[in-house]
Amino acid sequence: MIVCGDDVLAHRLSAELHEMYEARVTLLVPGPGDAPGRPVARNGRAMALFGRVTAAVTRTAGAGAAGAAGVGRDGRTIRVVETAEIDDVTLLDAGVERADALALVFEDDERNIRAALTARRLNPRLRLVIRLYNRRLGQHLATLLDQAAAVAEPGLDPEKRDATTTVLSDADTAAPALAATAVAGSKKVIQAGGLLLHAVDRTPPAPGEVADPGLCTLALLSSTANDPAGCEGSEASGPQGPRLLPGDAEVAAATGRGIVALETVRYEGPAQASGWLGASGLPVGSLFSRRLRWSLAGVAAAVLALTLTSTFATGDHPLHAGYLILLDIFAIGDPAVGEPTSRQLLQILAGFVGLLLLPVVMAALLEAYGTFRSATTLRRPPRGLSGHVVLLGLGKVGTRVLARLRRMNIPVVCVEADPEARGLALARRLRVPTVIGDVTEEGVLEAARIHRAGALLALTSVDITNLEAALHARSVSPGLRVALRLYDDDFATAVYRTLRTVHPGALTRSRSVSHLSAPAFAGAMMGRQVLGAIPVERRVLLFAALDVAGHPLLDGRTAAEAFEPGAWRVIARGKAGVPLDRSGYGPLSEVPGDRVLGPGDRVVVAATRRGLAELHGRRTRNPGAAGTAGESGEAVGEPVS
Repeated sequence: MIVCGDDVLAHRLSAELHEMYEARVTLLVPGPGDAPGRPVARNGRAMALFGRVTAAVTRTAGAGAAGAAGVGRDGRTIRVVETAEIDDVTLLDAGVERADALALVFEDDERNIRAALTARRLNPRLRLVIRLYNRRLGQHLATLLDQAAAVAEPGLDPEKRDATTTVLSDADTAAPALAATAVAGSKKVIQAGGLLLHAVDRTPPAPGEVADPGLCTLALLSSTANDPAGCEGSEASGPQGPRLLPGDAEVAAATGRGIVALETVRYEGPAQASGWLGASGLPVGSLFSRRLRWSLAGVAAAVLALTLTSTFATGDHPLHAGYLILLDIFAIGDPAVGEPTSRQLLQILAGFVGLLLLPVVMAALLEAYGTFRSATTLRRPPRGLSGHVVLLGLGKVGTRVLARLRRMNIPVVCVEADPEARGLALARRLRVPTVIGDVTEEGVLEAARIHRAGALLALTSVDITNLEAALHARSVSPGLRVALRLYDDDFATAVYRTLRTVHPGALTRSRSVSHLSAPAFAGAMMGRQVLGAIPVERRVLLFAALDVAGHPLLDGRTAAEAFEPGAWRVIARGKAGVPLDRSGYGPLSEVPGDRVLGPGDRVVVAATRRGLAELHGRRTRNPGAAGTAGESGEAVGEPVS
């Protein structure tokens, strides 16, 4: 395996491949003068983390001129090589012609694309995993690279190729978990095309009882959640720590513990895009306020009442009576001199209604003008806003999290220091209130109505900024739900435990984008379609699609027989060869219990990282190993909680 990258994701991915899949890995990193610029406030900590992660991954006492080599317990190694550019010479020296897979996880999309084209030319059979933020470009690039492989190798059967090119985004992988952190009771959603898997945290209804498992129980949550000095979510909790994919007997015995339950596995077709007119006509709700719409309805009711009264009083035809009333309202009718008293009174009333209509018409025009004008400007937080999520940072990750929160109809107020940030265009389009300013300056969080907020998501790329914002927010609102994006593991652990001790009644979490996304990248490199990952405290649960045909652990077994507690569990079944974005996949609750999985089936499995490695055949089955402390891999890199 070859990994090319310039940040923590590359190092965590290398460790994932080495520790979980026992693969030989070559890590290509930029030289000291070639690394891209980073925020000044983060540079020192990032470089320190770089050195510590490299040392932990390589596990070596010395390094040569070309790089460093670490030897694992199985004799396989990780080799770290510094290089100025990913070109033909560098890739050939790294063994690209003999490699099974290449991961390109630079933060620069253009650099990844250039290296992918070079690698595909050197080895058409190479499995490529590419990190791209631009999803549309990623789809076109994957098609192009697969076509290039077919042209270079005419005899290559496209039906038998195992995910030749996979394009992933670390921001997309982490966004659902980050969004769920800010919302109490929100579902964790894994989405691949039209296939949706919903998991939800559930607390037991009463002490000594077990929470509703839904379709199945994916995990038991830590039982030390209420202990301020405990190690919630870590393997140091021992038997009280989180347990992934527990057996039925273990679930029944774990009374009083919260669980993560699989709630729904279903197909949902692509949403119908509604244009400016939408499905129900003009966007009246976005043009005119509710108060103005009620005012217009009142005027219309008054016109109708005057028309009916004129019809009954004068015996005129309703259409003619309505016409005369409108003439009177708009002051273009002749005075009713010499006409019956009822007609004169109606004219006076119509003129009065016309006076009332004039300010309503002016208000409608001003609101419509303000709506179109605000399409190019950022909204300010409304004064009465409360219970919202304050989102700090609209970079790659913050933009994806904002889109996810708005799809969940969660009110959001964004804070961004850079007026040219990529996420501002999305905030403007979604009409999300946004404050432009440095969160460390006085009054910026107050402008975001932090004292009335329900949660704070600090997702900037600077640890100190996130910490300062969290501490200030907690001083304003001690019970605020806080989620931090922190890079340094020791630093994050100290912050997390201190905040939890000082504010035991408030929820504090830290999330790592690289920790959430590295398992998906590693799974794709092993040749299986990883759908996504969800965090379970300080551990990660993966979802992957596997073909049953010829698989020794699945073929010829029922779902119950194929279930390996602590390692993997089959949760949905479909037809082999049917893409995930087509209907036909259903939860096992809809499949007969004695249904044997066969060559014509494709299944979706929930698996631990070690369990997925065993399903790939990269590890031999070690009873009891899947749920042990060694799987979490928390010693290296960023924390997950």
